[in-house]
Amino acid sequence: MNEKRKADLLDVASNAVNESKVMLTPIIDEIIFLEDQLDKLRSLPFIKFNPQNKYQQKATPAQKQYKELLQQYINCIKAFSGIVGGKDIEELSPMDEYFEKLNRGQI
Repeated sequence: MNEKRKADLLDVASNAVNESKVMLTPIIDEIIFLEDQLDKLRSLPFIKFNPQNKYQQKATPAQKQYKELLQQYINCIKAFSGIVGGKDIEELSPMDEYFEKLNRGQI
């Protein structure tokens, strides 16, 4: 396990509420594990070509595994970000503001 990466993520999480820190440790461990697995998979070929017809291509098992692990990694990052409080605050567009007011009955 990459101890420097873990220390970096724990440093980012240092501002989280104490109750949330208990949930962060397994998420951080999972993030680091997934990063290592994704790095290993990147070194493998993702496309296999038919030797008789180079236009015929097929995804390799490594590509399929990479895709699945990447989705898990993204979910872990979102969970980590949500617990740490790193959610971006998006400004509402004028149309979104209008529909929110409409839904609240203000219009």
